Amino acid sequence: MSRKAESEYDVVVAGGGAGGVGAALGAARAGARTCLIEKYGFLGGAATHSQVLAYCGFFQQGPDPIPAIAGAAYLVRDELRRLGMDGQPFRSETTGNWIILLEPEGVKRALDRVLADHGVDVLLHTRVAAASRTAHAIESVVAAGMDGRSRIVAEAFVDATGDANLALVAGLAHRVGDETGHLQAATAPIRIGGLAHDMTIDRAALVAALARYAQEGGAYPSARTDGGIYTRLPGSGDMWWMIIDLPLGDLSSRTISEAERTMRAAAHDYVALLRREVAGFEACHLVQTGPQIGIRESRHPEARYEMTGEDLRTGRQRADGVARAAWPAELHGEAGKPVYIPVGGDGYAHIPLDALRARGLDNLYYAGRVIGADATAYGSVRVMGTGFASGEAAGVAAARRDADASAIRDTIREIGGLV
Repeated sequence: MSRKAESEYDVVVAGGGAGGVGAALGAARAGARTCLIEKYGFLGGAATHSQVLAYCGFFQQGPDPIPAIAGAAYLVRDELRRLGMDGQPFRSETTGNWIILLEPEGVKRALDRVLADHGVDVLLHTRVAAASRTAHAIESVVAAGMDGRSRIVAEAFVDATGDANLALVAGLAHRVGDETGHLQAATAPIRIGGLAHDMTIDRAALVAALARYAQEGGAYPSARTDGGIYTRLPGSGDMWWMIIDLPLGDLSSRTISEAERTMRAAAHDYVALLRREVAGFEACHLVQTGPQIGIRESRHPEARYEMTGEDLRTGRQRADGVARAAWPAELHGEAGKPVYIPVGGDGYAHIPLDALRARGLDNLYYAGRVIGADATAYGSVRVMGTGFASGEAAGVAAARRDADASAIRDTIREIGGLV
């Protein structure tokens, strides 16, 4: 096993999804020398590795798209626009929620550019394999990459892995799933090409075809009997279809491997079904499944505060709030049957600083879907738009470890974020 000499940073961020990118930008813009570690060869998280081609959480619910976040997220949005994507709010026909539609290759390039512009040192094809700590702080992590392992020392660390991998190797307590151990269903959006640009997708025809498939003993009947969530992607005109939801009994490699195989087989079956039975799809083809299935939920490490469903229902605002959560609590306890709980009050709830701070370690912060939240609040804070905001706040807090919530809020405002 080869080892390299150690590197030193002010802040190390593990995970390059929306939370990790937000954290890296927040730390760098607060003046910290920052390193971002990502296990894939590209950034973007679910948007690029699970084909979730929509940024949720940028806007509040309602008839108009009122911004819920800014700062780092808008640096990314502006770069997407420079690369040819419109970045405009799009209202989902199915849910009525405002989203931003994405092209994964553009997202990869935009994130490369934004992080380079802000001097973040990005290590791709690298994962955090171990952590060295004292009783109250992480001292360093071991980064495992293509050229072996190296030790990276930092003053503060941010876990934005989605699966709490850094907290796990640091030995922190965590729960799996909700308070009863139940995991939200995994998802596998698929992308379908070969459609006429002026074709209108007939939901009733989709529903009827899927029902016949199930009645005739199709091997992979969809849990989404309403035809799922779909839209036409800008530019290509491809259909983005969220139709595959699969229950996860546990996080074992065998369970997730089986889910991956099932997802791919179902995707091919559904595309063949469309070609046979739905007008306009006669020449369609499967463009892509994601590089991996979309995991909605895994480990929840202990934070100093857990946001609650009541925080969301009342739109609770607080003096120690450092980011906004505005996406309705979207709960996938049963595959294919999402439940939405709206955010009350002014349409957003504050994410407090302590939801981003690890319980038991003074220099570890959380971003994205590992922040402190109960089962209901998690359904809101886990989405990517909110991940940019919680990440930015975590990055600023990591860069300014001795600052209180008021000073952190001031810094977030100075760099354009909303609190």
